[in-house]
Amino acid sequence: MQFRTDRRSWRVALLIGLLAFASASLTHAAPANWANPTPAQLFGPLFVRVQMDAIFPDGMTFVDAVPKAAPSVILRRYRKSHPRTRAALRRFVERNFTLPPPDRTRVPPAPTLRAHIALLWPLLRRPATVPPLYSSLLYVPKPYIVPGGRFREFYYWDSYFTMLGLIPDGRMANARDLVDDFSYLIRTYGHIPNGNRTFYLSRSQPPVYYLMVALLDPRDPAHAWADHLPELKREYAYWMRGAAGLHPGQARRNVVDMPDGALLNRYWSSADTPRDESYRDDVLTAKASGRPPARVYRDLRAAAESGWDFSSRWLGDEHHLRTIRTTDIVPIDLNSLLYGMERAISRGCAAAHEPACAHAFAARARRRRRAIDRYLWDPRLGYFSDYDWHTDRRTGELTAATLYPLFVHLADAHEANSVAAVARARLLKRGGLVTTTVVTGQQWDAPNGWAPLQWIAIKGLRHYGHRRLAYSIARRWIATVRRVYAHTGKLVEKYNVERELPGGGGEYPLQDGFGWTNGVTEALLTLYPQLVRSSRGRSH
Repeated sequence: MQFRTDRRSWRVALLIGLLAFASASLTHAAPANWANPTPAQLFGPLFVRVQMDAIFPDGMTFVDAVPKAAPSVILRRYRKSHPRTRAALRRFVERNFTLPPPDRTRVPPAPTLRAHIALLWPLLRRPATVPPLYSSLLYVPKPYIVPGGRFREFYYWDSYFTMLGLIPDGRMANARDLVDDFSYLIRTYGHIPNGNRTFYLSRSQPPVYYLMVALLDPRDPAHAWADHLPELKREYAYWMRGAAGLHPGQARRNVVDMPDGALLNRYWSSADTPRDESYRDDVLTAKASGRPPARVYRDLRAAAESGWDFSSRWLGDEHHLRTIRTTDIVPIDLNSLLYGMERAISRGCAAAHEPACAHAFAARARRRRRAIDRYLWDPRLGYFSDYDWHTDRRTGELTAATLYPLFVHLADAHEANSVAAVARARLLKRGGLVTTTVVTGQQWDAPNGWAPLQWIAIKGLRHYGHRRLAYSIARRWIATVRRVYAHTGKLVEKYNVERELPGGGGEYPLQDGFGWTNGVTEALLTLYPQLVRSSRGRSH
């Protein structure tokens, strides 16, 4: 939808944005967000106008900017100067805010992927500093690694896949720092936010903290889990908050009580306002939906929590974002990871000599596994799929998330063999594993493939003996990454695995850097040394 900038249409859009901001802020904002105000909460009408007028091409620019004075002072200046044009408004912002610096991840050409990645790590590292007053950045005590491009902060699930490459590249200290930072976030906020920004506090991301901790002691992960039990238990409590008092067919927060009383989980957000970083897009999506805006905003935020923002998985008609219904979906990936977390906590408790805790979490894992088999396994189709708890039926959509039960070792042999056959026949493409079978223009759909999903699939398939298929995915993926690097000099966020090209679609231009692509590439080249190329470009 094209946003006109004439005075009348601007006033209409501004009114829509202000109403959404005011009504949701008064009643629905997460308490954590009021303790750590977001740019929308700090700058109200100025924020709405900057984002709705698209003063900057990327909605992230303004929310990452640092105010040069107190918000009350800036707002007083804004009311007094009342800039009438977009150009005047931009000048006002530039006088009163320090805009984020440009991307600095460009490095000289390197002869190999590994050499390029080694050059990138220092550029993606950010020091531990106290954020400036009124900045949206959240403090963490240790240095961290950002994805790159427009992403100037670190992200929850991205960081696990980044760690996969840091460790074999001899940067264990960086990996430990990331775990320390995430542990600090859990202790401080009760959960790990989507990223270390105030506007991410209302949601988390796929719960991979237990997998990060395991990387610190891969030979004895139970020992590492025992050392981090308080944080693991607290994160688990966050995901299960809302379970008490539920009845079958009800949902609260991230928890869904299934028809037989089993508890499974969904993606959710404690806020139902437009996302600060995508404010204008969200307002326009809600307006086009014809649905209550607060519901649309929460579903958009929940999709952002999933990491798959956006995908046909969450859309009512598979194609149009305005039909988004993320909170209706019980997703296979989230519940697989929570099963893995329950097992990890059980093993950590056993290592810490807490037998009652070990038994309790083992029982939780068993109950979740039975519920996943009952609701998310489709014996007719032969793969795992998401479940719509409102309609009480599986969605039937085939996505790369069907590999998650193999990754966390909850599938039985029959299920694993069936998933492997379906993935080989329908998801394996020339350049790797495709995300879904649906072309929508959304970035988490065909023809795109993503580094984390390649790793999930490869590790899961290897565990069940499907090593040839796992290697085929790795070989095709590395060939795609190498091909794009040869033509662009970049490792990018996502790839078109049907044509072995840079990926496309989504809310923003393709980003390079790129943390999790670097990490998975390094990890796969370590796992499969035969895929390593010499500096002359020939395979070993």
